[in-house]
Amino acid sequence: MSISLSSLILLPIWISMAQIQQGGPDEKEKTTALKDLLSRIDLDELMKKDEPPLDFPDTLEGFEYAFNEKGQLRHIKTGEPFVFNYQEDLHRWNQKRYEALGEIITKYVYELLEKDCNLKKISIPVDATESEPKSFIFMSEDALTNPQKLMVLIHGSGVVRAGQWARRLIINEDLDSGTQIPFIKRAMDEGYGVIVLNPNENYIEVEKPKIHVQSSSDSSDEPAEKRERKDKVSKETKKRRDFYEKYRNPQREKEMMQLYIRENGSPEEHAIYVWDHFIAQSAAENVFFVAHSYGGLAFVELNCCNWVSSSEPLDTSVESMLPDCPRVSAACSTEM
Repeated sequence: MSISLSSLILLPIWISMAQIQQGGPDEKEKTTALKDLLSRIDLDELMKKDEPPLDFPDTLEGFEYAFNEKGQLRHIKTGEPFVFNYQEDLHRWNQKRYEALGEIITKYVYELLEKDCNLKKISIPVDATESEPKSFIFMSEDALTNPQKLMVLIHGSGVVRAGQWARRLIINEDLDSGTQIPFIKRAMDEGYGVIVLNPNENYIEVEKPKIHVQSSSDSSDEPAEKRERKDKVSKETKKRRDFYEKYRNPQREKEMMQLYIRENGSPEEHAIYVWDHFIAQSAAENVFFVAHSYGGLAFVELNCCNWVSSSEPLDTSVESMLPDCPRVSAACSTEM
């Protein structure tokens, strides 16, 4: 009979639970602590404690990939497309590798926006201090001065950033399919000023500071015997937690916290901020928006108005069952 690693790990816990439950009221804290541990155990992760280190290259060359003349991501030695399942049966590790490559591609696209599209990277908030979190957008030289037309591009939700439509398409298809670059180049060729929004860049991540909890025995007025018993339970609980955390999170990934960017803490806030500080200040007589997926909802937040078919007088408010932008009458009827 074979016994799995997870069975060997969990068996002592079940035995301990049975022993504790046979005890009196003083054992309730132990029961609660062990139940908490059990609820957080991921059996899939227990079996992955021997996965390779989550230590990935920080350049395309390090991954041994490059974009060819057609804008396709290919292995520099084999010429093959990107392979997700680099390590068989290690989905978590493969996903982390994919995400690391995605971050490199995001920076690569930023470089293309500046070098190939001649856009300027503009830091926001415009009045940000040196120490506060910042985001950025990209603009053409004439974005605010072009008197005729301005094009604004807004991508959707998820991991994509300025200049991208879909990371998956960039990796598995090509740059023309997954980035906004063809739109930007054509717009500039046809005389548009261009602004590229970055609505998913809402915060920066920093390592979460460790919190040192003061022992209850240092300041408690409880009897010494009770304090000692509670401290013993606490130490045993911590020991078990650390033991199982080793298997749940074998590589001790850093705990991160998010610091949100002022007035740009969501896609909607970002769209409104860029409108108020850039688009509304532009000289363009006509402003055109190209928005994908959730970018369309962010655009709707810009006090948009939808003129719909109605027999009511022009600009009369029209009720809608949908939670979109305000609807008003276009003073025309759909009846034949």
